[in-house]
Amino acid sequence: MDIETTKVAILGLGTMGGGMASNLLKAGVPLAVYNRTQSKAKPLAEKGARVAATPADAARGASIVISMLADDAASRDAWLGKDGALAAVDRGTILIECSTVSPAWIEELSGLAERHGAELLDAPVTGSRAQAEAGQLSFLVGGSGTALETATPILRTMSKEIVHLGPTGSGAKMKLINNFLCGVQIASLAEGLAWIERSGLDRDKALAVLQNGAPGSPLFAAMSARMVNRDYTVNFLLRLLSKDMLYAKNEAATCSVDLKTAETARGLMETAIAEGYGEQDMSSVIELLRRTS
Repeated sequence: MDIETTKVAILGLGTMGGGMASNLLKAGVPLAVYNRTQSKAKPLAEKGARVAATPADAARGASIVISMLADDAASRDAWLGKDGALAAVDRGTILIECSTVSPAWIEELSGLAERHGAELLDAPVTGSRAQAEAGQLSFLVGGSGTALETATPILRTMSKEIVHLGPTGSGAKMKLINNFLCGVQIASLAEGLAWIERSGLDRDKALAVLQNGAPGSPLFAAMSARMVNRDYTVNFLLRLLSKDMLYAKNEAATCSVDLKTAETARGLMETAIAEGYGEQDMSSVIELLRRTS
């Protein structure tokens, strides 16, 4: 596939989609973009993207249509709603759902795509704003190897890694497991840091001990720095992490696994959201504990 002649559409230009679109344009990919708030498309139009009025308008004539949206409802609306993308795709088009959505929705969308003569890859990503902007995402892919082989040159422009996990739905399941584990760690870190701050310990020394010991991880380092600096510039919205925890709990239940830690962590997140932190970065959950400790 020659990426400079492969027409691509992106639906959704939020925290992740905007960076992904920018890297496609840098690679010379002919790109159409759609976002419900059209002002977010202006910087991409200045770089050469065609700004579409509807998802259908974006998808029309594209060989690959990528969606990066908030949840099942937003994805369903973009693909199937009024002027939805699915009705406009040509036979043979590859649809790539990069949103963090439920495996049940992926299964439904895959069946609908097949009826239209298209093929779906579920390819959610790991990484946040910085990785999206740098083209350093990791794609977790479910679907056919043939479709992935066709889409790989396009995915490479946005990524450092492409992992084919198995049949349709595999990527969505893996992403929920990933976000479940991240969410529990963030909630625990917020509680631990609030404890440190109230305990009289030297905070910097305490965090250094933890980061250099068994609890240390890239997530620990990034989240603790944001919490200490109270820098809640959005890399990933708290309300979306809470949504992912709910999807994870529901999906695990289909395998007779009860994610009790997910429910506890989500309870903390939902309380923080009710207190006004939902539109801030997920690390802002600590502010609830600082206020209530």
